[in-house]
Amino acid sequence: MNDDDGSEQHEHPELAGYEPHDSARPLRSRRLLLVMRLAVVLGLVALIVPGLLTSMQIASVTATNGCSVAVAHYYPLAEGSTARFDLAGPGGFGWQCYAIDVHERETWVNSLGLIPRAPGFGPPVVPA
Repeated sequence: MNDDDGSEQHEHPELAGYEPHDSARPLRSRRLLLVMRLAVVLGLVALIVPGLLTSMQIASVTATNGCSVAVAHYYPLAEGSTARFDLAGPGGFGWQCYAIDVHERETWVNSLGLIPRAPGFGPPVVPA
């Protein structure tokens, strides 16, 4: 705004002489930056870890249930079943299903996949 005398009047006099950023002084201290970064990392961990743990638990329960169904179908005389995640199992990368016989030997039944699913059934196998 200009007055009649040509002098400039500030709309906000409290901001007179304000410089938006002084390059000689950082905007935030190193300690505050460290605390803020730590809070962000902890927040991300708090969001991601529970989801991963829940997904792993659901996959484990699904694999165990699917394996027990497959063992009951393919090896009805088996004493038990076990499902585990193998990096290089007989069925490849993912959840593998094994039947346990009377002598506690494990026999591979089928692969349940990377994300475990109910087994697809073929004709039953009669142990010799």
